[in-house]
Amino acid sequence: MDMEKLVALCRRRGFIFQSSEIYGGINGFWDYGPLGVELKKNIKDVWWQDMVRNPPPGPDGQEIQMVGVDCSIIMNPKVWEASGHVGGFKDPMQTCRICKKLFRADQLLTMLGESEWVKSLVKAWAVETTSQMIDYDAAKVVQASKWAEKAGKRLAPGLFLVRNPDRAVEHASKFAKGHPVPFIKAIFWLATDPAVTENYQQACPNCGGDLTAPREFNLMFDTYTGAVRDEENKSYLRPETAQGIFVNFKNVLDSTRLKLPFGIAQMGKAFRNEINPRNYIFRSREFEQMEIEFFCHPDESMKWYQYWRDLRKNWYTKLGIQSDKLRPREQGKEELAHYSIGTTDIEYMFPFSDEPQELEGVAHRGDFDLKAHMEKSGKDLSYFDEESWAKADKSAYGGDKKKEQEAKSKMPYRFVPHVIEPSAGADRFALAVLCEAYTEDKAPDEKGVPQDRVVMRFHPRLAPVKAAILPLVNKEGMPEIAQKLYQDLKKEWNVYYDDGGAVGRRYRRQDEIGTPWCFTIDGQTLQDQTVTIRDRDTLKQERIALGDVKEEIRRRLQT
Repeated sequence: MDMEKLVALCRRRGFIFQSSEIYGGINGFWDYGPLGVELKKNIKDVWWQDMVRNPPPGPDGQEIQMVGVDCSIIMNPKVWEASGHVGGFKDPMQTCRICKKLFRADQLLTMLGESEWVKSLVKAWAVETTSQMIDYDAAKVVQASKWAEKAGKRLAPGLFLVRNPDRAVEHASKFAKGHPVPFIKAIFWLATDPAVTENYQQACPNCGGDLTAPREFNLMFDTYTGAVRDEENKSYLRPETAQGIFVNFKNVLDSTRLKLPFGIAQMGKAFRNEINPRNYIFRSREFEQMEIEFFCHPDESMKWYQYWRDLRKNWYTKLGIQSDKLRPREQGKEELAHYSIGTTDIEYMFPFSDEPQELEGVAHRGDFDLKAHMEKSGKDLSYFDEESWAKADKSAYGGDKKKEQEAKSKMPYRFVPHVIEPSAGADRFALAVLCEAYTEDKAPDEKGVPQDRVVMRFHPRLAPVKAAILPLVNKEGMPEIAQKLYQDLKKEWNVYYDDGGAVGRRYRRQDEIGTPWCFTIDGQTLQDQTVTIRDRDTLKQERIALGDVKEEIRRRLQT
């Protein structure tokens, strides 16, 4: 699938626009158009219905208790101190001295590999040498180094500044020996490998220029509350929605009388000052999260971790994401956050990358978050298991209330719950849905001649428009019947009325925006009160009673 074609379709059909486009846009921010906002709303509605209002039974067949919250975007800055975001939510960044762009140091290699000037270097080097693939030879490395100093520098001024030619051979040997590679790749390694920065200048992915040394960069957006802009009034736009759930844990517990295990869900905006927003809406500075914090007994936490990991993966599959592109990956110990007992990244093979990219993370966070906020706030966020205490044998306390209180304050009756966190991105899933749906095929026109078409094969639950109502011609009473059906259906779903042009062209327009079904009112409708239903994917057409249309849509949405 070609990302350029998808991006063009999204703009042309009103799915996604560049934010502030008439002013040249702003990097890392996107606006959802009429169809995009419907798609994203459907994603959020389906997630809320399937995970919060009506989640599947638990691992032992029990009903899952779930409630929701909607917390403010700006919170007391102490929240972010307790969570570790103020002190630790930082990325190493480097600035190009030529083009002034910022880059994450840990992503330079990947970004360099994708940059246009590196591709130009490879092409130019292929012209310079008689063979693109050469076995390792020290003399050839020196030759490549000399080429880089001349022709290469014209393409990328900061690509390769050799301080010591002997070390060039040494390091090229380390990376390239035994492997037939174009020696421009050896130059690329030398120019970007952190181990040799004392001898070689790292290259800017944008222009090949000189980069500064890495510096820490806090990803949170600063803001100020109140009339005075000073440190006392400094706050932040939230970088995640999870902390609002944690700081409201006791409020939810006291107001609902929920019993463990239970979950608290939230959807909402989050903001991260990404150094290098890229890949369309995949990595942006303003995005929307769909998060659950599921609280459970420490002894049962691994069971619930496995439950949520499997449930979340299967949810994507049910909504049309092909299983071979969906790849759950358990993080290695070296990848885990310091508080994490285990994390599974549910990854999707996006067309803009050679490696799967994270769609959602399911993390076993232990009791880190609640304990951190207990320590910072001084408030008790532990859980008292009333049912266990009611069943306990209290004869050993001899009626001593003090001893009973001491027992109630300890395990197994009072403890800090463990947390399982399925954290999904509404925007990333929207992009995965768009990528998965985009299809180019052929469909017959009115004369039966195959014609190229673009069709968005959305799962019906996610489709922005559920059905189109099409009068075959604008006469003989057909528009009146079509309008009445349209007005009836729009009470429940987003539907579309289209009476412009040949019906075949109208079908193509609906295919391109992903409408699952078209209902055509024609001459036979006037005779027997039936309509033609045309399926977007199979192109099959059949007739059903006009009065059965609403029930037919309901039935198909449930399958």
